[in-house]
Amino acid sequence: MTPDFADRLHTVQARIRTAEQRFQRRPGSVGLLAVSKTQSVAAITAMAAAGQGCFGENYPQEALDKIIELAALGLEWHFIGPIQANKTRGIAEHFAWVHSVDRLKIAERLSAQRPATLPPLNVCLQVNIDREVTKHGLDETDLATVAAAVATLPRLRLRGLMAIPAPAPNFAAQRQPFARLRELWERLNADGLALDTLSMGMSDDLEAAIAEGATLVRVGTALFGPRG
Repeated sequence: MTPDFADRLHTVQARIRTAEQRFQRRPGSVGLLAVSKTQSVAAITAMAAAGQGCFGENYPQEALDKIIELAALGLEWHFIGPIQANKTRGIAEHFAWVHSVDRLKIAERLSAQRPATLPPLNVCLQVNIDREVTKHGLDETDLATVAAAVATLPRLRLRGLMAIPAPAPNFAAQRQPFARLRELWERLNADGLALDTLSMGMSDDLEAAIAEGATLVRVGTALFGPRG
């Protein structure tokens, strides 16, 4: 049976709007990024036809193939996966956003390789909020120094922070790492950085993320179904 992408999209949008209301967030203040890694061009096209315009990809070559094939749809592409230094050029040249900058070297390469004909590349710094050894991301102790340096790079626009917390057993536990990320974000803004983006929350915990200030949730499974 063909998935009803419009129904899935409307269900997720309703979850977001309900959470905005529940946690006294401004209506429409939380955006939705459809995580389309490993999804087919046909599935992305169907989701776009249902009204979704922003898509997140994790793997550079897979993403670039999709971006080229779907160029006529005018979609906004976000890179959300780990970044190898030898893969930065394609990301710098084809994406509007990068959520997963986890070291200064990567930011410097993205800035140097961003074409002057394109707007500055929007970037978020990925924070390893739970200090998991298997996760990418900056340690909290390095964040302020790296953020200040990235904010000066000429072809980038530092927009905010991103994190992928470890799974948590309940709603209260889900909120805790998101609260820590928000506090770090607020501290950077107090230091003079004009950040407007908190990229946090996925299919299983987007309500907890919205409760703690998420401005963009990254949803794959609830939109496209489980990956095979």
